[in-house]
Amino acid sequence: MIELNRLTPQAVSLDPYRWAFVDGLFSANDCAELVKTFPRDHFKTVEGYDGEKGYYYESRSLISMGANAPTHCQSLSSAWKNLAEDLLSVEYRESMSRLSGVDLRELSIEANVFHYGRSAWLGPHVDLPDKLVTHILYFNDAWDPEDGGCLTILRSRDMDSPVKIVPPIVGNSVVIVRADNSWHAVSRVRERCRSSRRSVALTFYRPGSLSTMWPEGDVTPLHNYTGERSALSRFVRRSWHQMIR
Repeated sequence: MIELNRLTPQAVSLDPYRWAFVDGLFSANDCAELVKTFPRDHFKTVEGYDGEKGYYYESRSLISMGANAPTHCQSLSSAWKNLAEDLLSVEYRESMSRLSGVDLRELSIEANVFHYGRSAWLGPHVDLPDKLVTHILYFNDAWDPEDGGCLTILRSRDMDSPVKIVPPIVGNSVVIVRADNSWHAVSRVRERCRSSRRSVALTFYRPGSLSTMWPEGDVTPLHNYTGERSALSRFVRRSWHQMIR
C-alpha cells in the first residue's frame, strides 16, 4: 500500500535539523479507503503538561510497542490492516533506514492513531531521546490551514519560527530524525473546525525503551471517538464545576 519509492534520501532536508516531507504515499483508491475507514474505536483522551509542552488529543494504538500485529485488529478495515502490515514490513524498515541515515532494521516500533478535535493541540517540543525516528502520516481528504492542526517544523521552541507548515492531507507525511534541536508542534485546531485532524505516528525506539503513550498498568477507559467535545468546552465545564464546589 505504501509507495516505498517515495521514501528516499532525496526528500531529506537538513534545515534546521534532519527531517523530510514526503507526499504521494498512497494511490488515489487507497487514499479514499483510508480516509473513509479511519478508526474511531478504542481511543483515550490524552491531555496535560509535561514540563515542556502542553497537549490535548485522542489516541488509539495501531501497533503496540514491539508487537508484530496490529492492535484491536478485529475493528480495523481491510485498508487499515494492510497499512499496518506495511508498517511492520522489512521493506518499510529498509526504506526508512535509507531515508533517515539511521539503521532501523532491528529496533522496536510503536504506531498510534490520532484525532485532534476542536481546540486540540501539541505544543512546541523535542521528542524524547528514546525516539530515534518518527514518521507522521496524515488522513484528511481536505484541510484548510487556517483551521490550525498543521505540523510545524520549527527553528526553536517559538511558534513564530516556522520552517515548514504541513497540512494533514492524506498522502502527506513527515519524517523527523530526533536531535537536540528537532523542535516541532501541532497548531491548535480552531473551535469552528468541522473535522478532526487525523494522523498516525510511527516511532522507532532505542532498545529497551518503554511506551510513554501506553505505560504498563495503564487503565485509562477507552471510548469511540465522536468529535462532540473539545478542549475548550472541557476547560469551561471543569472551571464551572470548580467554581460551584
